[in-house]
Amino acid sequence: MQELAGIENHPMKGQYPCRLPVWWARHGSVHKDPNERGVSGRKIILQIVKNFKKFERWVAKILRAPKILRRPLDQMNSTLWELCDGSRTFAEICVVMNEMYQEEIAPVIARTSVAVSLLSSHNLMVVLEEPLNQRWRVGPGLIPEYHELEISENEAYDLELLAGETP
Repeated sequence: MQELAGIENHPMKGQYPCRLPVWWARHGSVHKDPNERGVSGRKIILQIVKNFKKFERWVAKILRAPKILRRPLDQMNSTLWELCDGSRTFAEICVVMNEMYQEEIAPVIARTSVAVSLLSSHNLMVVLEEPLNQRWRVGPGLIPEYHELEISENEAYDLELLAGETP
C-alpha cells in the first residue's frame, strides 16, 4: 500500500470509518471494479425511515410526505460506502479512492474526510478508534429493528453479500 502525501498528519489516519445499521443495496452495472474485498463498483441506494416529532408528523400527514427517504449515492460515494465497513483505516480508504478515481477525487484526503463527516452528521456512519469486528451488522439488505421498511419485490436491488464481505 502506497502512502499518500499529507495523510501522516491527518487526525483520522488510524481511525476506522464504519456504516451504521441502515437498509442499503447495490444496483446497476459495475462502473469501476476496484478488486477490493467487499466493494462491487456498483451504485448504492439507502432507504431511511423518517422520525418525525409530533408537529412534523401532523404537517407530513397533511402534505402526504413519504415516511421513507430513498437516497441514491453517486459512484464515488457508493465506493466510499462499501469501503467503510469498519475493517479499513481512513488512510487505507484514501489510498483505494485515490487509485480508483485519481484526478476526479483530488485532493483525496480532504474530499474523503468531508464525505465521511457528512455521512456521520446524517447518522449513517461513525468513526471508530478500533476495527468493528462484527459488533453490529453492516451488510446490505439489513432492516434495523427500530425501522419499519417495506421493500418492494419489483425493485432490482442486489442484497447478496460479496465474497469476503462482512455481514
